[in-house]
Amino acid sequence: MREALLWAVVLVAGVGTFAVRFSFLAVFERTGSVPPRLQQALRYVPPAVFAALVVPALVFGGEGSGTAAVTPLRIVAGAVAALVAWYTESVLWTICSGIVALVVLELLVGVV
Repeated sequence: MREALLWAVVLVAGVGTFAVRFSFLAVFERTGSVPPRLQQALRYVPPAVFAALVVPALVFGGEGSGTAAVTPLRIVAGAVAALVAWYTESVLWTICSGIVALVVLELLVGVV
């Protein structure tokens, strides 16, 4: 019974997610365009989502312990990634530079 309930919850969550996303497509297909004010607001979604993913990794270290583990290495790697983001405006280069900076710093310090 528990397995069936779990699958029912997954199915309902999937259909609900699809419905919410599809509703925006359906509405804007009929109107023909996205209102300028909404377009302006949507420009901030990618940076907000990116920050929501990156900040916990910097603060908590990704270990899942729930306690803050801010280290100077993570701050420096985050600063390197922020500078790359500022100059390139590329998410791919930002992610790659942050990962490379953290790995190199950890190898230099001997953490790994």
